[in-house]
Amino acid sequence: MSELDTAALILRVVAGLTMAAHGYNHVLGGGGLAGTTRWFAAMGLRPARMHALLSGAGELACGTGLLIGLLAPLCAAFIVGTMAVAGIAVHRKNGFFVFKDGYEYVLLLAVVSVVIGVLGPGRISVDHVLGLDDPLDGAAGAALAAGAGLLGAALLLAVCWRPARAADDS
Repeated sequence: MSELDTAALILRVVAGLTMAAHGYNHVLGGGGLAGTTRWFAAMGLRPARMHALLSGAGELACGTGLLIGLLAPLCAAFIVGTMAVAGIAVHRKNGFFVFKDGYEYVLLLAVVSVVIGVLGPGRISVDHVLGLDDPLDGAAGAALAAGAGLLGAALLLAVCWRPARAADDS
């Protein structure tokens, strides 16, 4: 196993477990799906329940996919898109630092996902066993992870995000 395979494995496992745990929390943790639905409604995502369910299920599925290296570039694209939506809809206005609810965390997960696209899933992955890794790493993997993720985020925000407008003080 090469150093790049080791790096891909470490990044996939950590990012995959993080996203799977994040998805689990959206669906089954804390306030459960109902709490996530209320949170999504408050941030302006419509219909909130559908977005809460799809976000949680997608994070569980794509986190698990990264963990085992199954369809890694597509999972990375989903994570880039999810983190872009979160960064724009929730964290951007709070600045960079996560302790101020800023975008530090979501930016890091998005960039790690693009790096996974560049590296490919590595030799210790389901994608490698199935022969799906070679055509979708390097520039193609990065383009898929970043491009599809950001395009998906832009479309979702354009169609479904209706943030509350600040009261007009004039």
